Amino acid sequence: MSAGIDIGYGGAISVDPEALRAVAARMAGLGGDFGEACAAIRLAHQLVVDTAGLSEKVDTVALWASGDVVEQLQADCESAVVGTRLMADVYEYTELKAEADALALSDRAAADALYLRMEALAEADPRVAEMSTMLVQGWKDDRFEGLDSQFVPGGLGVLFGAAGLFGAKGGLGKVWPGMRLTGVPDPVRVQPVQTSSPTAAPAGIPDAFRRMPQTPGAQVAVEKYTMADGTTKYVAYVKGTQIKGTQFAGFGGSQPWDMKSNVELYSGKKSASYQATLDALEAAGARPGDEVDIVAHSQSGMIAAHLSMESEFDVHVQITAGSPVEPTVDDDQTLVQFRHTDDVVSSLAGGGSPGASGSPDSFTVTRVGDPLPGLQDVLLDTHMLDSYIETAEMAEQSGDPRVESLDDFWSGLNEAVEIERTEYQAERSG
Repeated sequence: MSAGIDIGYGGAISVDPEALRAVAARMAGLGGDFGEACAAIRLAHQLVVDTAGLSEKVDTVALWASGDVVEQLQADCESAVVGTRLMADVYEYTELKAEADALALSDRAAADALYLRMEALAEADPRVAEMSTMLVQGWKDDRFEGLDSQFVPGGLGVLFGAAGLFGAKGGLGKVWPGMRLTGVPDPVRVQPVQTSSPTAAPAGIPDAFRRMPQTPGAQVAVEKYTMADGTTKYVAYVKGTQIKGTQFAGFGGSQPWDMKSNVELYSGKKSASYQATLDALEAAGARPGDEVDIVAHSQSGMIAAHLSMESEFDVHVQITAGSPVEPTVDDDQTLVQFRHTDDVVSSLAGGGSPGASGSPDSFTVTRVGDPLPGLQDVLLDTHMLDSYIETAEMAEQSGDPRVESLDDFWSGLNEAVEIERTEYQAERSG
């Protein structure tokens, strides 16, 4: 928790269990050093006392007291090791349960193997299962904080709160492994509307969010990074649902990023917006197997989920703001999620899963976007990209090592010898 934001590994988990165990191992080593230091101090005290005339020159009381301090440090370190290893087991148990419960419907044997590991953890320390239950309950209690108390007319605050429960109970807010979009999307026409040559990659997450298409009507921007060896990487910036004034844009009109696409994607069907994103990447030169990373807002968080889970592109990094779903990505993919607990759209993810998703460098940033009720709630202010940029800036200033680890990603992009940026506008053509 930092400056009003919470940065966790995902769901109810704060830190990758293996990262915690690595910390415990380092602390155990430090405890051993304290033990050796204490022994050396005690030996020195004994030598001083046993050597005639030496105790008159050395403060033996202070020397013994310093040994007490080091001995206490050793005890504190050993206690911290025990607590850290326990929390690692609790986090692993929680993650295993989320994964096993999901697998139980499709691969019982794989689920049973995870349940056996859970049993082993619980047998080793009976506190593990109980603490996991408490951890998940705390996460459930906090994941929609402020959602049902927004200032909206006609009792819609109750409906806002129900959106989170719908995502959680309906099961549509979590995209599990093997879940693929079905059906045939509406035909779309994609055309470039603006090209440029940025001098550098984004300087961080807030800057990446600001790279969303700026040309009126454009919904997708693709940056092509050509490296010194001739290889290429791509980063796609994909807008959320397009609005006109205070009304969502249509249902099945020319705008692919409309409510029809929202409903289709959320229910597991291919949308015109998803197809348009694929077409824009192809037009920019991306081919199957190429690295394509994605920065997405709102509806396009669903596009990002399926782009990383089922497309032919190699997605290393996925950064989303206010997505209505949570994907389940591989251990070598980094998932960065920004969620406001009082964002009705983000709440459709149902809080995601108690378990984590992605590489150990993955993280989820949450906060109450706007704790004070007001007319801004009617306009879904906490869901707007500007609000999430503010949260991203807070994350950048937090000093969290997972946020800072993304510096390597941006630095790698900055090794490009050429950057080409193209913004695309898509329309339904059928």
